[in-house]
Amino acid sequence: MDTLLISRAVAELGECLRANGSFLATAESCTGGLLASTLTDVPGSSEWFRGSVVAYSNDVKRDLLGVPADVLEAHGAVSEAVVRAMAQGVLKAVGADVSVAISGVAGPGGGTPEKPVGMVWMAWAWAGGVRARRYDFSGDRWAVKTQSVMSAINGLLSVVR
Repeated sequence: MDTLLISRAVAELGECLRANGSFLATAESCTGGLLASTLTDVPGSSEWFRGSVVAYSNDVKRDLLGVPADVLEAHGAVSEAVVRAMAQGVLKAVGADVSVAISGVAGPGGGTPEKPVGMVWMAWAWAGGVRARRYDFSGDRWAVKTQSVMSAINGLLSVVR
């Protein structure tokens, strides 16, 4: 991960959130809290970052983030429907204005033909809106996680600018 590039992006994100009077929350699965850690590496992040839920298991997605069990069963954890629900759920759970949710297959195992290693779904939510996007990253587990973090930050920037 290019730490200087990421630090600059997070600093810009923080400036935009502060200017809007908005607070951010994250819901992470395959990144395991790496996004929240990256955000809080920037001094002053407590002024705009409310918190994170690391929802690695489906039980946590269901019980803490309110992802309906039937959605998890029908689509699986790595799906557009689930990240949309995660992003909306963390807004409520943490009391934020903007959120991002990440769920994917970081590898090296766990991939299937339908959901290969490197497939990551993300959703960004805010009052009155939610959008999602599928990514297909390459590389090892660390590479998938770091590409996910940078993509999540870039997506947040496009929402709050």
